[in-house]
Amino acid sequence: MPTPSLTTVLDTGRTLLEPALRDAVSLHLGPEMGRIARYHFGWADAEDRPTGTWGGKMIRPTLALLSARAAGAAAADGLPAAVAVELVHNFSLLHDDIMDGDETRRGRATAWAVFGVPDAILAGDALVTAATSVLMSAPGAGARSATLALMTATQRMIEGQASDADFERREDVTLAECVRMAGDKTGALLGSACALGADLLGAERHLVERLRVFGEHIGLAFQLVDDLLGIWGDPDHTGKQVGADLRVRKKSLPVVAALDAPGTDELRALYLSAEPLDESGVRRVTELVERAGGRDWARDEADRRIAAAKECLADAGLPDDVRAEFQEVAGFVVGRRL
Repeated sequence: MPTPSLTTVLDTGRTLLEPALRDAVSLHLGPEMGRIARYHFGWADAEDRPTGTWGGKMIRPTLALLSARAAGAAAADGLPAAVAVELVHNFSLLHDDIMDGDETRRGRATAWAVFGVPDAILAGDALVTAATSVLMSAPGAGARSATLALMTATQRMIEGQASDADFERREDVTLAECVRMAGDKTGALLGSACALGADLLGAERHLVERLRVFGEHIGLAFQLVDDLLGIWGDPDHTGKQVGADLRVRKKSLPVVAALDAPGTDELRALYLSAEPLDESGVRRVTELVERAGGRDWARDEADRRIAAAKECLADAGLPDDVRAEFQEVAGFVVGRRL
């Protein structure tokens, strides 16, 4: 039997998820927080009038549904897990937009820009509590275990965000710290999504753990590719200027790998200076990061993480069709290769 295309896999997840997600928002959020959530999800405009649209790729909930199938159940049996992980993901987006000062998302004003910072923060908080309620009240044998796992991943994601913000103020960030931050900020929730459906249904711990580690490797590979694109990506594909991350002096993985290398005094002086980088400065920093091995290290590490993720799937004992669909979605997540 042929493997469904990525579009089919994602569309199936979206079809299952949307009514369940709408029900969760309606049931667990009050009128005002529900209004902000509906706007953020794209279901309604600022006046709470239906729009008939819905943004987002639904990667994490699709992985949670596949996780239920990995445990031998139907995808629909993993719906509480899919809903919960999507609620947590959107909590992070609401707060990220505020922290980053982003005024647009998916082609329209962000929630904080429309409703104000305090209400957008509270709406994000409400989504986390809704995620907990959805999982704890689910009929699966592993409801408690799944809830604890998701909240642990959420805490790690928050810690990763905090570390990322702290790195902006520090000159002594090590590569080990940066890898740990990326694993927490990006990998933890993806890993949880990959394992959550199976965990909810009371699957064997070996399967749950293999799926979780698979997702964490994929999450870190994604971050490595994203960081490479932030320096060397094609603006026609990324929508960003060449060297966009360097202009804001982001402590991305390739940069920290280069700064950690010996003989990088010129790079450190340029990158850690308070003076703005002009075009020639950006070009010079780009050259120095590559010369110090930052680009090669990030490429090699992304490849290593992808290989490790494949080993996790091979070791999980999945049905062939489920394994193929996991690989299809994972390929999309890290598919923006250089």
